[in-house]
Amino acid sequence: MPLIRIIELSRVFRKSKVTIPALNNLNLEINEGEFISIIGRSGSGKSTLLNLLGGLDTATSGKIIFQEKEISGMSRRDLALYRRFSVGMIFQSFNLIGSLSAWKNVELSLIFGEYPLHKRRERAVELLRQVGMESRKDHLPSELSGGEAQRVAIARALANNPKVILADEPTGNLDNSTSEDIIRLLCDMNRQKGITVIMVTHDRETAESVSRRIIRLSDGQIAEIKNLDNNYQS
Repeated sequence: MPLIRIIELSRVFRKSKVTIPALNNLNLEINEGEFISIIGRSGSGKSTLLNLLGGLDTATSGKIIFQEKEISGMSRRDLALYRRFSVGMIFQSFNLIGSLSAWKNVELSLIFGEYPLHKRRERAVELLRQVGMESRKDHLPSELSGGEAQRVAIARALANNPKVILADEPTGNLDNSTSEDIIRLLCDMNRQKGITVIMVTHDRETAESVSRRIIRLSDGQIAEIKNLDNNYQS
């Protein structure tokens, strides 16, 4: 069975008396271990779809079924558990807490994930080591470069061993060389750990070099699905 099934999914935003359709009757299946890129122009519904998959927003109609459980049908407790343990999110703006060091930012996810107190720092530092940031573990976000901050954000996303990584423009604020490093990290997670990666990007060239499938959205609908045989090579 697919890891994720999206069935007749719609999201409509209402502002005053105006309705703004962001997604319109999407149907899609995502298999475990896939690397999928979602592309499209601004306003096409990419980030809305990612937020719905992450349980950060609620659909107007339709269903998202994760491992045969409907997200919209979950209790508040089950939805919180889904966000903690099933998905890890990476954002273009990093979303690190400025007053906390790198390892403390990672530890925060471990606290929410009810990780044992005496093992949190060890686990946080190990995750930073995996993304090449152990030597910067005591630095604040303001003391990190953009690429370093994004590596910390990736470590945080991995904290509770998620099944899926949702990456919203993870290289949008980075230079080309640093972007390649971040993409390599995402591909390594996909290839070596078997984590499903769903990435929103404007960069079609990068998407074609790393993805198994590219989903192009237009006006809230799937305009194209491109299957690719190539695998990213580090």
